[in-house]
Amino acid sequence: MSEPDSDTPTTGPPEWHLVIPVKDAAVGKSRLARALAGVEFGAGVESAHGADRETIGRALARDTLRTACLTVGPARVVLVTADDVIAAEFRDQGVTTVRDGGGGLNAAVALGLARTPVGGSVAALLGDLPALTPPDLGDALEAAAAHGQSFVPDADGSGTVLRASTRGRFGHFQPRFGPDSAALHAADGATRLELDLPRLRTDVDDVRSLLRVLELGAGPSTTAALAGLDLLGWAHAGHGPRL
Repeated sequence: MSEPDSDTPTTGPPEWHLVIPVKDAAVGKSRLARALAGVEFGAGVESAHGADRETIGRALARDTLRTACLTVGPARVVLVTADDVIAAEFRDQGVTTVRDGGGGLNAAVALGLARTPVGGSVAALLGDLPALTPPDLGDALEAAAAHGQSFVPDADGSGTVLRASTRGRFGHFQPRFGPDSAALHAADGATRLELDLPRLRTDVDDVRSLLRVLELGAGPSTTAALAGLDLLGWAHAGHGPRL
């Protein structure tokens, strides 16, 4: 069912709250970790086993959360996670942290939405966008402010990286992240925002998307986590996914 009056513009710049779900790094990014473990590097290049899944997963989250905090302020960020390391780190910076109950991505987003003010503008942002910068996120929120309900699709167009609502008095929104989430969010009446913001629209699920992030320019935590792994050189030499 479409949400009522979903595309009515707001008046004035909304003050956004951001909900960011982050999977426990001990169990997250399994597909990426398996792919990196199988990478064969040339002589003198450190093995991909040096960058374990927890290091990589937390690095992706740190860069995303750092950008969110710089964009809206830590007091307007809600982190939903079962990762005690990330939770403690960002709680100390003033971020609201909510324990992930293990019900999956959409359940985590719903928990975070419940901790945001009723009637306010809120957006759910994926936690693995390490190339994202505050200007890009600010541009996306500015675009979303022109609509009651909206979303930004991922790079291939079928997924969702940002789901936003400025119509808090109708409730927030039903998160539908996952396979074909763009179509599901559109079916709920949310406006699709085809923004030319590759840093926002590139989430990291596999080696191909990680390489894309490195080409765009990863944040400091991701860059440090992958130090010594010449993934771009490896890919440009004809190994792995075609760039």
